Amino acid sequence: MDRRKSLKALAVGTLSAGMLLDACKPNEQAAAVKETVKQGGGFTLDRQPEEIKQYEQVTSTTFFTPDEMATITILGDIIIPKDDVSGSASDAGVPEFIEFIVKDMPQHQTPMRGGLRWLDLHSYRLHEKAFKDCTQEQRIAIVDQIAYPKKAKPEMAQGVAFFSLIRNLTATGFYTSKIGVEDLGYKGNAPNQWNGVPDEILKQYNLSYSERELKESVKFT
Repeated sequence: MDRRKSLKALAVGTLSAGMLLDACKPNEQAAAVKETVKQGGGFTLDRQPEEIKQYEQVTSTTFFTPDEMATITILGDIIIPKDDVSGSASDAGVPEFIEFIVKDMPQHQTPMRGGLRWLDLHSYRLHEKAFKDCTQEQRIAIVDQIAYPKKAKPEMAQGVAFFSLIRNLTATGFYTSKIGVEDLGYKGNAPNQWNGVPDEILKQYNLSYSERELKESVKFT
């Protein structure tokens, strides 16, 4: 299965930056306070005062333990591995993105921490060691048990729910990073290059460009 192509088909969330300013009052203009914040993957965003406060609050604490972050990093790189097109999930800063998201959106905290514990307990039952300490072959075998909801056994329901969540967060983090945007080949808005009306259309209407127009015009190849 080509995981990268499958992930590109997912409808992933997008990062947004608030750009609304207070309405101007008589004799007073609302000032936009901006702070450039470095984002994972190389993006920078301008933030408003309330966004700065929220960002500082979220980044002032740590939620995941080092062992949990190690597991998240491993899982992210299984979901989106490095290839000849681009870097892996961890190269794009996905683990840090997930750490940020669970603090910014606390509803993800219990499912993520509970899922990580389920994963380690399941790994202990199979291999007598935590998921992060397993071999890559053992890790993939465990992931295959929970990565495909329609094929998973009923007793794997919690693992399936957890993996679906971390897969969605991984895809969102990766494809909203600089590496992920380049991986998609998204170029953004770009000026059009036009060489004028095609010759066959000009002939159809008995028209033509003058020598001066042809000489002064820019020709794109």
